[in-house]
Amino acid sequence: MLRALAVDDEKPALEELLYLLRADPRITRAEGATDATEALLRINRALDAGPDGDDAIDVVFLDIHMAGLTGLDVARLLAGFARPPLIVFVTAHEGFAVQAFDLKAVDYVLKPVRRERLAEAVRRVAAGVSSVPVPRAPKEAPAPQDQIPVELGGVTRFVPIADIAYVEAHGDYARLHTLAPGPGHLVRIPLSTLEERWSSRGFVRIHRRHLVALSRIEELRLDAGTTTVRVADAELVVSRRHARELRDLLMRRAGGSR
Repeated sequence: MLRALAVDDEKPALEELLYLLRADPRITRAEGATDATEALLRINRALDAGPDGDDAIDVVFLDIHMAGLTGLDVARLLAGFARPPLIVFVTAHEGFAVQAFDLKAVDYVLKPVRRERLAEAVRRVAAGVSSVPVPRAPKEAPAPQDQIPVELGGVTRFVPIADIAYVEAHGDYARLHTLAPGPGHLVRIPLSTLEERWSSRGFVRIHRRHLVALSRIEELRLDAGTTTVRVADAELVVSRRHARELRDLLMRRAGGSR
């Protein structure tokens, strides 16, 4: 039984593809993404969760012509992952088939998508999943990803997580602040998700609005009962519930570095 992600920046085409996928009894879950950045974030989340996680993805049905990164760009990036999902290209253009199969695509389906043709693609995916054992990382220590995709003006950049000093909550979004000057990078991920995902990388919650990298804290200050930290030229308030834990973490870190 397969878990699929369909990616197309044209909403009617995406909805039609999802309808056909969900009608196939071999597909247990089919979700959609409207651009490459959203797709990569979901795939990153799936890889972090492991092959048995709720967000796991077995196959990506991928359009080629999209704003920002193309489907071929996404496939090239996935080729560098340790446990990438299988790829089926779904496109209106015949001229990219050679490149698609060079990127190890399982199939290449032309639009408009016919139910019978898509069913054949699903059959090939099912055969590929069953014949190639997927390496299983322990759930308690999934293989981390070293970068996070961010989008600005239709251009997708990949920010090294090691460069991020702190993260600021913006509702269901989060703003990533690096040591570089500027407003940072806005991503569509809740702060609570990043807290859980990056705890093993040394990120800690200091406030309901802020997650910080311990290694980037330059100064801890207590003034009139208020605790603050200096991170990347920003002064951030530490909530009372997090203050003691943060002090203990910083002391242990300092002691371990001697």
